[in-house]
Amino acid sequence: MDVEEVDPVSGRKTTGHEWNGIKELDTPVPRGVLMFLVVTHLFALLWWILMPTWPIGTTYTKGVLGTDQWDRVEEEMAQSQAARAKWTNAIETKSFDEIMADENLMQFVRSSGRQLFGDNCAACHGADAKGAANYPNLTDDDWLWGGEPENIAETLRVGINSPHGESRVAQMPAFGRDQMLERPQVRQVAQYVYSLSHPEASTPENVEALQAGREVFLTNCAACHGEDAKGSRDVGAPNLTDDYWIYGGDIQTLVTSIHGGRQGHMPTWDERLSESEIKTLALYVNDLGVEKP
Repeated sequence: MDVEEVDPVSGRKTTGHEWNGIKELDTPVPRGVLMFLVVTHLFALLWWILMPTWPIGTTYTKGVLGTDQWDRVEEEMAQSQAARAKWTNAIETKSFDEIMADENLMQFVRSSGRQLFGDNCAACHGADAKGAANYPNLTDDDWLWGGEPENIAETLRVGINSPHGESRVAQMPAFGRDQMLERPQVRQVAQYVYSLSHPEASTPENVEALQAGREVFLTNCAACHGEDAKGSRDVGAPNLTDDYWIYGGDIQTLVTSIHGGRQGHMPTWDERLSESEIKTLALYVNDLGVEKP
């Protein structure tokens, strides 16, 4: 028969378990802990009865209270849309000029447009809309297809080089890769284009090379960019005489663009955003480039 051992300090019996000289006391679980466990189990049981809980095949138990978070979310969304209806209806029915002349509506545009832009456009154009490598800055006044709200709204609606049937289409041919130009010609036209926005690059030493580049430009590039190289918004051809660039305006990047071509892409939003949301975004983007007093 085992002899029960009593701890000389606490006076409690031990369980007989020992680890590294430490003996376990036969101490009961505190009453407070037991009460806590009982209460939590009773609460869990009550919750299972009152609230939607257990999955049953393709459905679940609805609970005595019949609470449905999905219904609550839909109700809150309906309330939110009802609160915004006054503004969205005005956006839908008024012209761009009328909206821009209404400061109260423009306050709504700036608030709502900022959220729409962050949710749909910031991933490419940046939260500040100033673009990044290969994505245009939307805060300046340099536009491929026009910067008026109507132009921006149309670009949002159909996209650029998108699957939309009315998509804006623009492509820079690969003059070097497709052997339309020889390697020296690619370099010459790149130097010429660079000199258009950097007059200091034109020196007596390279005047002949720049003239050769101009001849190449007039033969191969002027059809889209114009003889003055100021571009055309009808075909999405950029102005090459300023210092705004999507892919970069240094000579090496120009060589890369001329050699391999460029084809930007912007998705179409007409199936993802409502008409009022597209108008709001167009007005918001246009407003980014307007100098504030």
